[in-house]
Amino acid sequence: MRFLYYVNHPKKIIPAALLKFRCCLSDRLFLRLFYYHQMDKPLNLKNPQTFSEKLQWLKLYSRKPEYTTMVDKHAVKEYVSKIIGEQFIIPTLGTWENAEAIDWDSLPNQFVLKTTNGGGSKGVVICKDKSRLDRKNVIQQLNKAMKRNIYKLFGEWPYKDVKPRILAEKYMHDKQNGEFGLKDYKFFCFNGIPTYCQVISNRESGMAIDFFDMDWRHQPFHEPRKYGFADVMPSKPQSFDEMRRLATTLSAGFPFIRVDFYEIEGKPFFGELTFFPTSGMGGFDPEEWDEIWGRLIILPQNKTTEMKRLQRTS
Repeated sequence: MRFLYYVNHPKKIIPAALLKFRCCLSDRLFLRLFYYHQMDKPLNLKNPQTFSEKLQWLKLYSRKPEYTTMVDKHAVKEYVSKIIGEQFIIPTLGTWENAEAIDWDSLPNQFVLKTTNGGGSKGVVICKDKSRLDRKNVIQQLNKAMKRNIYKLFGEWPYKDVKPRILAEKYMHDKQNGEFGLKDYKFFCFNGIPTYCQVISNRESGMAIDFFDMDWRHQPFHEPRKYGFADVMPSKPQSFDEMRRLATTLSAGFPFIRVDFYEIEGKPFFGELTFFPTSGMGGFDPEEWDEIWGRLIILPQNKTTEMKRLQRTS
């Protein structure tokens, strides 16, 4: 059956092979091979120019212990609250080592479950009515997401030592957005300066992605390239200026980081911090924007020393 799967999906063969032999590959070699497969061009690490290339460079040569805390869905809450204040943090209802340990009786009728190690969309469960929740299916889904190793899959070093757990959060609802769920406002920050805001809308009924500059002017590009613009352009959030201020504070000192917020009843709430959106391999349409964004990232000055040190350990 596995053989037939790869016969019908030949493009999956290379990623599968890379994953199988991941333990034998240095991070540098793995990223070179994976990048070539995903982007259909060589990865320039000696003199990276594009946004995509520079994110791969940062995966290899910008590594600090606090990055692990910053990508951990549970630990990041305390990290962020100490910087901008607890009032911007969505309340935590509980944490568990595995999905079987979830204390369902302690949870309200509505809540959100997340895996602390990421896990993609499969690592998030939104419960609007506990009495109708298929707990068995949720347990299987979350346990599977907990096994997803983003470092192993995409070379994203911050996730290497994140402890997989289950996090329960308060269910947050924005009446203004009604049945479409919360809008994501993702601030792409270059060297501590929020430059673009990505808006993800209609997740449940045909996801759309739009970018705006800090004057809320719609931008003519897609990233990742496979998603289109919203049919109705998202309006500027009421708390945009405060989100921008908070993003400036949280992004200080980083060559690149994405700071995410939700707006709920006109107030901003922190979402997450992301070092490598689409792992730096989502692609742009038009492609020229990959170079335009690349010019916005100023890589660390101690490049040569750091490269040599990490090449010995990766």
